[in-house]
Amino acid sequence: MDKAQARKHLKQILAQIEPQHRSIKSKRICEQVIDSEGFKKASVIMVYLSMQYEVDTTAIILQAWQQGKTVAVPKVFWEQRHMIPVEINSLETGLATEQMGLKNPVNGNPVPYEDIDLVLTPGLGFDKKGNRLGRGGAYYDRFLRAEGLRAGKWALAFSEQILEKIPYDEEDVPMDIIVTDKEIIHCRP
Repeated sequence: MDKAQARKHLKQILAQIEPQHRSIKSKRICEQVIDSEGFKKASVIMVYLSMQYEVDTTAIILQAWQQGKTVAVPKVFWEQRHMIPVEINSLETGLATEQMGLKNPVNGNPVPYEDIDLVLTPGLGFDKKGNRLGRGGAYYDRFLRAEGLRAGKWALAFSEQILEKIPYDEEDVPMDIIVTDKEIIHCRP
């Protein structure tokens, strides 16, 4: 299976998860992240703002704020094909809904890469070696290779998104940990 076939297959799988089950699974995933040592120790987390069919990260963001953590989210620059981490303080204001339903911060202070302790990433699919299949723009791969970024690279995924093998190439950045509704997969020794 090549990347295009895998993306099509995974999009079908994600679309078949009923909204009620998606919500229950998202809650389990968020609880596991919040209970983890990696989250507890992090002062600055970068987390994505969920799109349709993705793990809902709202609970993680709210808990991070309750614990006094800095929350950064990706600010995407479509024409330049890159993203930067910016701090947000609200899920209600300062966000614009853009391409594919992505919520993009209108403004916000950039967060230095070296300050980020934990990056929570989305994806269409993963394998247990940490290989990640995104939507094809390579925004996260470029971001995760950025100079100065030393943060743990965690993925959030429904168990249905874990495949035996994900097609990848050398530009793709593997995950350290994948948190699903059924398990926490440690991908790096």
